[in-house]
Amino acid sequence: MSTYNENARPRITVTRLQDMKRKGEKIACLTAYDYTMAQIVDAAGVDFILVGDSAANVMMGYDTTLPITLDDMITYAKGVTRGAQHALVVVDMPFGYYQGCPDIALASAVRIMKETGASAVKMEGGSEIRESIEKILSAGIPVCGHLGLTPQSVNKFGGYGVRAKEDAEAECLLSDARMLEQLGCFAIVLEKIPAALAAKVAQAVSIPVIGIGAGADVDGQILVVQDMLGMNRGFSPKFMRRYADMADLMETALGRYVSDVKAVDFPNESERY
Repeated sequence: MSTYNENARPRITVTRLQDMKRKGEKIACLTAYDYTMAQIVDAAGVDFILVGDSAANVMMGYDTTLPITLDDMITYAKGVTRGAQHALVVVDMPFGYYQGCPDIALASAVRIMKETGASAVKMEGGSEIRESIEKILSAGIPVCGHLGLTPQSVNKFGGYGVRAKEDAEAECLLSDARMLEQLGCFAIVLEKIPAALAAKVAQAVSIPVIGIGAGADVDGQILVVQDMLGMNRGFSPKFMRRYADMADLMETALGRYVSDVKAVDFPNESERY
């Protein structure tokens, strides 16, 4: 039974996350894409909920995150912000809405903030999107960076392999992390990079560094909630720990329902008006 006291928990802000880093308090992050899951994740004590463009995979069935639209992201985020009472809610900027044109980037971020009630946006990339990050930050919108494996660049990378294994790419990533901090980003997600490099980045910047497949020596961790609950049987990378097998549990419950309906055992006398 959980001993977590939800009522004693304050609303998490970007400055609270930065305080957590300074105090050495680890940051627990998960994704959510709907109201019901957001309520559960929030009540569990998660600090940071990401409405990830991974919704393209786990909610819409696409092979990559590229097809998801800004309207899709806004729809998912609206439900999450209604369900999360304590956690910071951050929304991914989808592919095509911030690369190349700072004005489009700002307009996209403004729509997310105005229409969803989220607290921040997340953007994949470093120096190549600097102008878009600056434009969004200039409007007072908090930005979380994302370096390492950036799934929106899957076609450029040729897959989802570990990034920054070579010295040149590692140095570029470290430089980009420092740049993101200097620009004013409140945190950085590092995905699928060597643990030693992730630790070096976390030590080099004063803002929180959140890892996914980046080892333990960072300021926090994030996973896709459907993956860590065992709802997605087809995805099992090295970094992903399953905390439950919800797919089996749900199939068993649903199968019992089907059997009860067919056997005219549901609804029974006590379940009728």
